[in-house]
Amino acid sequence: MSGDTEGQIFVGRSSTGGTGRKAEYLALKLANRHGLATGATGTGKTVTLQTLAEGFSRAGVPVFAADIKGDLSGIGMPGEGQDWIVKRCAEIGIDYVPDEFPVLFWDLFGEQGHPVRATVSEMGPLLLARLLDLNEVQEGVLNVVFRIADEQGLLLLDLKDLRAMLAFVAENAGKLTTTYGNVSPATVGAIQRALLVLENQGADKFFGEPALKITDLMRVEPRSGYGTISLLAADKLMASPRLYASFLLWLLSELFEELPEIGDPEKPRVVFFFDEAHLLFDGAPKALLQKVEQVVRLIRSKGVGVYFVTQNPLDIPDSVLAQLGNRVQHALRAFTPRDQKAVKAAADTFRPNPTLNTAEVITQLGKGEALVSMLEGNGTPSMVERTLIAPPAARVGPITPELRKVAMAQSPVRHAYDETLDRESAYEILAKRAEQATAPEATPAEAEAQSGGWLADTLGGLFRRGPRGGMSMGERVVNQVTRQVTNEVTKAILRNVLGGARRR
Repeated sequence: MSGDTEGQIFVGRSSTGGTGRKAEYLALKLANRHGLATGATGTGKTVTLQTLAEGFSRAGVPVFAADIKGDLSGIGMPGEGQDWIVKRCAEIGIDYVPDEFPVLFWDLFGEQGHPVRATVSEMGPLLLARLLDLNEVQEGVLNVVFRIADEQGLLLLDLKDLRAMLAFVAENAGKLTTTYGNVSPATVGAIQRALLVLENQGADKFFGEPALKITDLMRVEPRSGYGTISLLAADKLMASPRLYASFLLWLLSELFEELPEIGDPEKPRVVFFFDEAHLLFDGAPKALLQKVEQVVRLIRSKGVGVYFVTQNPLDIPDSVLAQLGNRVQHALRAFTPRDQKAVKAAADTFRPNPTLNTAEVITQLGKGEALVSMLEGNGTPSMVERTLIAPPAARVGPITPELRKVAMAQSPVRHAYDETLDRESAYEILAKRAEQATAPEATPAEAEAQSGGWLADTLGGLFRRGPRGGMSMGERVVNQVTRQVTNEVTKAILRNVLGGARRR
C-alpha cells in the first residue's frame, strides 16, 4: 500500500495547485538534510510522523521517535483497515495493505520499555547545568567539579558520585580556590539542592550503567530488512520537560561524537523524530543553542537525519530552522497576533507556488492535509503543494500494556539493560579515602603492610591466621626458630662444661 518507489518515500498526493494532482515523495538520499513537521493540536502531525517512520523502516533505515502520548506504539502491530484509512487510500490512488514494523520500547523510568541510562560524565557539565537550571556561577562550580574528577581519575557514573564529588569540593574549597578560582560552599549547597529536586523527578533512574549504546538504536531486522523503530515512552517524562529535552540533546551529541563521517549516503543510517521540539530550546543558554546548531548542521555528513515536530515554526531558532530542508506544514489557527505571525513565518519558509496563497491555505487545511515541500534534484526545495497525507499501514493508536510486555519479552536487547550495574566510581573511592583518614595511626610495619609493598606481602602471609583460628604460618616459623636457637645454645653450654672438665 505504501506507494514508495526506489529511493523514495511516498508522502501523499497533492490535491490542488497549478501542477495538478501529483505524488509527493521524500528522497532518501536527501533525507539527511533534516526536516520539520508543524501544526496545531489535532491536525494530524502524529499520523504524518508515523507514515514517515514506516517509510524509513521499509527502506531499511532505523528510526528513533519520542512517543509523547503512546499513540505510536501501534506501529508494531498490523493495521486494521479503518474506514478513514481505506477512504484516504482511495483518494490518493493506492491500495490499502496492512503492515507491521519491528519495534523496541524504551523508557527513562524503566516502566514501559527498556531502561535508558547515561552516565553523569557522558551528560557533561553543559547539559547537566541546563537540566539543573543553574545560574552562571553555579555552572562554573559544576565545571570545576568535573575537572577535578577528571584529573583525579574519579568516574562520575550516577548521581551519588556527583553528590560525593560536590561534598569533596566543598570540604576542600579553601585549597582548591587558588587553583580553580573561588569555590563557595554555599554555591555547592545550591547545586546539591537542585540535585535533590532532580532526584524527586525520578532522574536518578536515568543516570547510571549500563549506559545506552547508540548502536542499539541502529538495528535492522534481519528477516524483513526493515529498520527497527525505537520508541521512547514520554507520557510520564513530559512532566519533567527539562529531563526530556536534556536527554534528546545528549542523544544528538552522542551520535555526533561517536559516528564516523560518511558524506551523503544513498539513505540515512538512522533518523530521529523529536516531538515537542520547542522543549529543546525553551530557556536554553546561548552556548547550548550554538552547540545544537553546530550538531544539526554537521551531523548530516554522518548519515543522520533529524526531524523536529512541533506546533509552531517559531518554536525553532532561525539558525536551526535554516537547516531543515524537508517540510510538512499542517493547519495553524490564526486567533492571536502571535498566531498570525506564526502563519506568516511558516508561509515564508516555503518555496512559493504561484497558484497557492500559502499563508491563507495554512489556516484552511483539514485534518490529514498539509502543505508539503521536499528537497529534490540537487537539494533545492520543491514548490509547496497542498497535499493529502498517506495513512499508515500499521495500527494507528496505542497498544495494550499486555501487548507491550510481550514485545519487550521478545526484544533482542532485553538482557542488556534491565539489570543495573554499580561499579567502583567516585562515591566508593572517596568513601574509602574518608575511612582511611579517620583510621588510627598505624605502626611502621602495619603501614608498610597496608601500603601493598613487599613487606606487606611477607608479613601479611606470615602472620595471617590459619584455618579454624589456629596458629598462623608466621607464628609457627617463630616457634620453630626459637626451638632451634635454644637447642644450639644448650649444646654450646654443655660442650664448654664437658670440655673443661676433661682438660682438668
